[in-house]
Amino acid sequence: MSATPEPVILGRIEARKEGGRVAYVTINNPAKRNALAAEDRAKLAATMRELAQDPELRVAVITGAGDKSFIGGANIGQMSTFPNPDAAAEGSRMTHLACDSMRRMPVPVIARINGYCLGTGMEIAASCDLRVGSDNALFGMPEVRHGIPSGMEACLLPRLIGWGKTMELVFTGKMIDAAEAHRCGFLERLVAPDALDEAVEYWVEAIITAGPRAIRLQKALHADWERMAIADAVQRGIEAIGKAHMTDEPRRLMQAFLERRQKR
Repeated sequence: MSATPEPVILGRIEARKEGGRVAYVTINNPAKRNALAAEDRAKLAATMRELAQDPELRVAVITGAGDKSFIGGANIGQMSTFPNPDAAAEGSRMTHLACDSMRRMPVPVIARINGYCLGTGMEIAASCDLRVGSDNALFGMPEVRHGIPSGMEACLLPRLIGWGKTMELVFTGKMIDAAEAHRCGFLERLVAPDALDEAVEYWVEAIITAGPRAIRLQKALHADWERMAIADAVQRGIEAIGKAHMTDEPRRLMQAFLERRQKR
């Protein structure tokens, strides 16, 4: 890591860039399990949109401050005082904007999950490209216990963990531990709390070592795979490989690979 990180935005949503290529975004409200009020969710979305404008950015990491919580959900105190259905719908829209900002990032987004990952937190994590969790993390969609359904990016969960496990979470509101989240496919990696940073940096290093244009093309293809029929997605992949060869990046990286192999 760079010894002099570059600050971007401060407040309950903090962001910094290190080495000009890696962005670290932290939800800094540990006293309330890093719960997000509607204005926090709007600020998170704005932060991600600002970071997305940087052409040098290669990867982003999102986490929660402290070691107890990633994002403990939305701010229930605020939600309980919505004056009318329109205000409630607007709060839900802020959740969608925060999640959508992860999915629209032109580079991979890694969720560093260090504790409670509930409701809005699980939706935000589901909107990231890679998820690593500490073995003391807890996951759940408790909305029905508060009188509302799980909506917005909860719709991503069946693709990640299957319909059965999704229904269990959204109908019961109960939590699952990190081992179960890993078994059902929500977490790509499960590590001890003191190994969390090492696991994140392993992915970060691999991504920044890869071709930057290739990584951005791959992220765009990922979005195509989600929404296109297979035949259309295959064609889009062919086009993306052609676009990759519009610069010397493939030739340069392939030649470097061949040179390393010859030296073995």
